[in-house]
Amino acid sequence: MSTLNTAEHPRGQSDAARLARLGFREPDAAAALLVEGPGLLLAAPTAEDGTEPALLGDLAEQAADPDLALRTLVRILAATGSPQELAAALTEHGLRRRLYAVLGSSAALGDHLVRHPEDWRLLRDDGVQDSRPSGYGLKRRLLEAVGADPDAPSPGLAGGRRATLAERPAMDALRLAYWRSVLELAARDLSGEIDVEQAAAELADLACAALEAALAIAAAKLPKGSAPCRFAVIGMGKTGGHELNYVSDVDVIFVAEAVDGQDGPADEAAAIATGTRLATGLIKACTETTGEGTLWPVDAALRPEGKDGPLVRSLVSHEAYYRRWARTWEFQALLKARPAAGDRDLGERYVETVAPLVWSAGDRPHFVEDVQAMRRRVEQHIPRNEVDRELKLGPGGLRDVEFAVQLLQLVHGRTDPTLHSATTLDALDALTAGGYVGRADGARLADSYRWLRTVEHRVQLQQLRRTHLVPEDPTTLRWVARAAGYRGDAVAQFQLDRARHGLEVRRLHEKLFYRPLLAAVARLHGDEARLSPAAASERLQALGFDDPAGALRHLEALANGVSRRAAIQRTLLPAMLGWFADAADPDAGLLAFRLVSERLGSTPWYLRLLRDEGAAAERLAHLLASSRYVADMFGRAPESIAMLADDAELVPRTRIQLDERVLAVVERNDGWESAVVAARGVRRQELLRIACADLLGLVEQDAVGRALADSAGATVAAALRVAVRKVQVERRGPVPVRIGIIAMGRLGGHEQGYGSDADVLFVHDPLEGVPDDVAAASAQAVAEEVRRLLSLPAQDPPLLVDADLRPEGRQGPLTRSLAAYREYYARWSHVWEAQALLRAAHLAGDAALTGAFLQQVARVRWPEGGLDETARREIRRIKSRVEAERLPRGTDPLDHLKLGPGGLSDVEWTVQMLQLQHAYAVPALRTTSTLRGLAAAEQEGLLDPADAATLAAAWQLATRARNALTLVRGKPGDSLPPVGRDLAGVARAVGYPAGHTGDFLEDYRRTTRRARAVVERVFYA
Repeated sequence: MSTLNTAEHPRGQSDAARLARLGFREPDAAAALLVEGPGLLLAAPTAEDGTEPALLGDLAEQAADPDLALRTLVRILAATGSPQELAAALTEHGLRRRLYAVLGSSAALGDHLVRHPEDWRLLRDDGVQDSRPSGYGLKRRLLEAVGADPDAPSPGLAGGRRATLAERPAMDALRLAYWRSVLELAARDLSGEIDVEQAAAELADLACAALEAALAIAAAKLPKGSAPCRFAVIGMGKTGGHELNYVSDVDVIFVAEAVDGQDGPADEAAAIATGTRLATGLIKACTETTGEGTLWPVDAALRPEGKDGPLVRSLVSHEAYYRRWARTWEFQALLKARPAAGDRDLGERYVETVAPLVWSAGDRPHFVEDVQAMRRRVEQHIPRNEVDRELKLGPGGLRDVEFAVQLLQLVHGRTDPTLHSATTLDALDALTAGGYVGRADGARLADSYRWLRTVEHRVQLQQLRRTHLVPEDPTTLRWVARAAGYRGDAVAQFQLDRARHGLEVRRLHEKLFYRPLLAAVARLHGDEARLSPAAASERLQALGFDDPAGALRHLEALANGVSRRAAIQRTLLPAMLGWFADAADPDAGLLAFRLVSERLGSTPWYLRLLRDEGAAAERLAHLLASSRYVADMFGRAPESIAMLADDAELVPRTRIQLDERVLAVVERNDGWESAVVAARGVRRQELLRIACADLLGLVEQDAVGRALADSAGATVAAALRVAVRKVQVERRGPVPVRIGIIAMGRLGGHEQGYGSDADVLFVHDPLEGVPDDVAAASAQAVAEEVRRLLSLPAQDPPLLVDADLRPEGRQGPLTRSLAAYREYYARWSHVWEAQALLRAAHLAGDAALTGAFLQQVARVRWPEGGLDETARREIRRIKSRVEAERLPRGTDPLDHLKLGPGGLSDVEWTVQMLQLQHAYAVPALRTTSTLRGLAAAEQEGLLDPADAATLAAAWQLATRARNALTLVRGKPGDSLPPVGRDLAGVARAVGYPAGHTGDFLEDYRRTTRRARAVVERVFYA
């Protein structure tokens, strides 16, 4: 008969229908179990109104998955030797609540009860009361399980504690005792008798007890005659922090110390060998799989030198390592160190030894870079399709909370010992009490952390697997939501809370470190954290500010007051401080931001841009703190900030677009000087556009060189147009000559840098019937006026017109006629002038005239038959002389981007030698571009592909570094700066992350060293 028919149901519902109404997802299967089961319900109590067995109502309420709970309960009844006793015991409300909660939330613990069916007794009221021992009680229980005397001395010492069971039975006994303890703990956790903090703390104590028992097993396997030692296991990570998960690696560090024996003084090497055997045996006892399964991996990778370092060290060796070699993240890890097993005295001495080093880590030279690297590691290596499901590492996850708390501890714990807690929530409470975190923020963050940890525990309990991912499958997600305490529309409520807590954690993670700084200088809501000036300075130093006092003054100027501008700044600054801190020079960035904000005042579009365009505000912070060049130009023309809101505005303009723009502004200005100043303003805007796009990674490096050359060309063309008009007015008649300007050097190669001069040649041709001397005088006047106009003092970066590459150099006339150039190059030119002409290209003026000039010099720069040996020797001699004479005194040649070995000059002269030698026969070599010349030489078989790639890599890296140097320092330079903020800024601008300046230097020197080897073979062969 149906077991549900314990009472009459007025509507005559079927068993399956009633089960479905109670929440069973597979009611037919459940009804069959109840019919065919081992008489469970015959002894089960009914509900007070007699309409349903209490079993079913409690299962539906207590079990996250009633179907699973019922199936497992039937399996347990079938497996136990006393099913009637269990059925009768289900009259106990406490047992039902705990048992159903476990069976419905954890298939793995249900399987444990099927394998060990009598363990249900552990969940009775009296059993649970007895199963709440202290950490010492847990240790005693697990030691006794392996047959070890809990009161014996620590393992490693003569007569120390050892397991008496054989190794395999001892390991089985340890696992069984451990998982029984987990079962008891999970029952109290899932039924709401303890909170997540208590559960995590007991799990950590249970892990330490298991380590102690595993150590006793390892000690029993020590060979006879092993040297005595003191041996301690240091708990790290969540084990050390009293906040362990149900399934997690147990992070440890092993330390050993020799002890004097009866036969003489201690032998440290022998003691370390004994300690290593104990550590190895302990790991085996915990991790090896037996008939009772396994415990968890023991992870000793946090030890000095990580997996490459010795497994066990002495206390002295640990201290020496941490004082000399440890990095900041290692001290962050040591925040949670505590004695976990073994010799208690040695463990406590270890913690006392490292504590002063932990709490002075904020004073370390590379603290800021290490902090930035730690922040980036938070979300690294997460598969893209798992980011939104990650409870631990994803945005708004557990690591965001832990990282923020630990970082605040490292900064302020130097002077405030109340912050020295290894437990995240305890440390957050201390930070809140100390005023480092606002009360409301602290409470919200703690609430979200508890929620995330609870869900993490429930996800892991399902199969007792190490995971931090919220499941995607709707059925499994419902299981997790119900296990976390949600009822009704559990999944929908769970998803809403998940989104809310994730956003709250992410918001507070970004806010905690920065917003309290505003409270130190501005009148904020009373619930905000209140930092003292000293604490605010500490925090600013930790962010990388060299002048905390100055930074506080800037913050005060920006955030104080009741104006709309101040209110918006108070909203923006917490995020912007984080962006400043992520860049190379936070001090310069904050100062520049203050100056720009003061210049723009309450300009509506500026405040609206910063408030509503998050990308623009972030870009502005990054640029101001990365580049004095950009900061200076924004300071002079702050309205240009508007371009940061639109990617299209950061695309460099073409030469045609620039010419049209420049022509328009020139035509609108009547004055000669004002017209060219306006044209230079267009160039300044374009330089700023290019620099921003460059630093933001929106433009390729070869496009930077072209864009800079185009902006220079358009400006020179404008100056030429104005100069011609001015000379015409002064001479009261048309200029009787055609004038053209030839681009030379990097300008001709479209490889211009931010600090490059405009290398040019002026060429003219008299109009028909005009005497040569009259034409020359007019052309000279125009050329001189071009140079004067472009050198006028202005707010723009200077554009120096350099005509020193003309025939006879500075001693020769500034401009020559086409015929004069032809005669000179035919009779007097040197090989270096042919080399210079390799980059000649039209820049401005009469295009037909410049075209004729280029056609005329073709035989000079691409000499028929190539170079003879005398010419090749002359080029090599000149290059050697340039390197010897022009390298600044005291400069390390390895760091000179232009003249150093493997630098720009080496690569360019090598390409130019190949062009002079072969371009007459290889048209592809007739290019002004270094990279295109390299590609052509490789394609034509004149250069080995590997050599071409080596030279190209060196040239590109040196070009990027040279441009970055100008951007970072705000002025041109050719040598990498010595170690310091400028060098770090160059490395960041080139594309290296914070803290990798050394990698940049190493890569640069290795790349240029290889390039120099190619130059030695190809150029100096």
